[in-house]
Amino acid sequence: MLPHHAASVHSGGYIGIMPTSRHDFAREINRPDDQVDLARAALLIAKEEYPQLSLETYLLRLDAMAEDSRDRLDGESAPLVVLQETISRLFGRTGLRGNRDRYYDPRNSFLNDVLDRGLGIPLTLSLVLLEVGWRLGLKVEGVNLEGVNFPGHFLVRLRGDVVPLLVDPFHGGSIRFQDEAQSILQRQHGPGAVLRKRHLRTAGRRQIVVRLLLNLKGVYLRAGDHSRALAAVERILVVHPTAADQIRDRGYLLARMGRREAAVEQLETYLTFAPGAGDADRVETLVRKMRRGGNPTAGRE
Repeated sequence: MLPHHAASVHSGGYIGIMPTSRHDFAREINRPDDQVDLARAALLIAKEEYPQLSLETYLLRLDAMAEDSRDRLDGESAPLVVLQETISRLFGRTGLRGNRDRYYDPRNSFLNDVLDRGLGIPLTLSLVLLEVGWRLGLKVEGVNLEGVNFPGHFLVRLRGDVVPLLVDPFHGGSIRFQDEAQSILQRQHGPGAVLRKRHLRTAGRRQIVVRLLLNLKGVYLRAGDHSRALAAVERILVVHPTAADQIRDRGYLLARMGRREAAVEQLETYLTFAPGAGDADRVETLVRKMRRGGNPTAGRE
């Protein structure tokens, strides 16, 4: 289902007609990173799939979750106690859980569906934990609940007076010390995986949004849904307009959709940004083929 649309934007930006929800998404994501409303940005992503979606309804649900925990805390503000109550609220009383049976269901990446169905992937479950935790004060001076761009399995970290703790929302909000991250990595990638410092980097709010869109892009590519994959790519480019790999993939997707002229423009833009790329010859070959009117089938999904 496609939403109501607004006017198209300048060349090099969105290709075609921009949904009004994407204007709102661009406005939200262009704030300073620490001022981005993460839940609102995630709901604006969902709004392209659900045009009648009421953002305020779901933002109020997050507020209500936090209020329930605040009542139970009865003035207790110790970060670890607040975190444990938040985990209990979300993964105990609310029953949020990882969708192991249908991990690649796109609904796992839409925040409204996650809250309605109680099912999600590591990233979206982490997003709910972050938003409720922040509402309960786990983002003040000296205390920070933050996302962790762990490879293949997004995590949440509590920094503060205690040793940094990692929370795994996909596995019921289990808590581990940060030095146990090696075992989490090996569980995901096998016994030969080696933990690196970069695996534990904090994820900014824009990074979380991009990772959410990359997840959706991958889900739609897996399903062969080129138009929705293109929509995900174009929203990534709202965040990072000069991301060469996304410009290339936009060109590939446009080619697969039979939009030769737009595809050529995007692939030539990619070659301008990345003239020494390892796939430059293949891209140039594809561009020449399309200019001759050949079948615009890219070698990459």
